[in-house]
Amino acid sequence: MSLLATLQLVCLLAFVALLLAAAWQDLRTMRIADFHSLTVVVVYGVWAVAGIVADTLALSAVALAAGCAVAVFALGAFAFAAGALGGGDVKLLAASSLFAGPALVIDFLAITALAGGLLGVAVLVGARIGRATAPAGQASVRTRLRGGVPYGPAIAAGGLWLAATLAAS
Repeated sequence: MSLLATLQLVCLLAFVALLLAAAWQDLRTMRIADFHSLTVVVVYGVWAVAGIVADTLALSAVALAAGCAVAVFALGAFAFAAGALGGGDVKLLAASSLFAGPALVIDFLAITALAGGLLGVAVLVGARIGRATAPAGQASVRTRLRGGVPYGPAIAAGGLWLAATLAAS
């Protein structure tokens, strides 16, 4: 394995670590620090430069990935305005979609949505996920839903799939 391929693998491992840290923070506080999203963007930059230098990634692919990230951010901004996603979720989702690029962005978003749906179902059946809004067993479905669903773990699930896919290729 070349030095540049090793650097790309290290970047993927850093991406995974950042996603796991963001998911953990979101589970505990219902917030995702900007640090996680910004660092994912920096890690992607290093990963992309290593790929371009190694001639395994075209500059046009990087530009298309940036376009996908902007589109994901724009859609996420609408979801934020509607109250469906938090601001930290939108930023982490857009930053993570850089790694997906146009070839994998739909799959990444689908896996993220499925994982988010599973989190939502878990909240509906009474799992203690995110902020507690009432003592366990006393909360109505409406109260549990008002507490929100931390979407960081869902984004991490999609990102883990993405990192595994990129590492295998």
